[in-house]
Amino acid sequence: MRKRKLLIYGSLIGLAIVLSPFVWRKGIQWTYGRSIYTIEDVPADRVAIVFGAAVYGNGRLSPILRDRMDTAVQLYKDGTVQKIIVSGDNQFVDYDEPTAMLEYAIAQGVAAADVQPDFAGRRTYDTCYRAREIFQLESAILVTQQFHLPRALFTCRQLGIEVVGVASDPQPYRDARWYEVRETVATAVALWDVIRQQPAPVLGDPIPIE
Repeated sequence: MRKRKLLIYGSLIGLAIVLSPFVWRKGIQWTYGRSIYTIEDVPADRVAIVFGAAVYGNGRLSPILRDRMDTAVQLYKDGTVQKIIVSGDNQFVDYDEPTAMLEYAIAQGVAAADVQPDFAGRRTYDTCYRAREIFQLESAILVTQQFHLPRALFTCRQLGIEVVGVASDPQPYRDARWYEVRETVATAVALWDVIRQQPAPVLGDPIPIE
């Protein structure tokens, strides 16, 4: 009988551990869902932050990243924001998300002086951390897909930035199910990131957004 009880308790604990990332993500989605807006109804702010995503070998943006950039460009053209931070991965010589994002924004009519690349936004945590420490932002509009926004909002707010989000989902994505699974794990990791409050891998001199 005792072994049976231990087995039941062990199974329940194991089940709780397995389910906890899903429960945590649902809680984050519920909490921060009210801070997600459309392009038309988002409150104006000085700066939009665009999170990086895959860039192909010729500098062409992946569909997910192009949709993020198109959303940010529209916010700029509507006068909702005055500046755009393009934050992404640039840790390899032959891979440069921020430059591709910068060039795309300029090609779409954004003034070069109004686009600030962040070359060390390797993770969501890094982008939020550097937005506060390097670019010295107190508030911003986050631009990314609906599946990513709750985690991004949670991370930036826990790091001291008042943020709202605009979802950039004008189309379905081929790997949508994979993104949902990945985001569940990443949201659990985000909790650990903000608890330990470790500095981003790359810092540097402040670059205040004027």
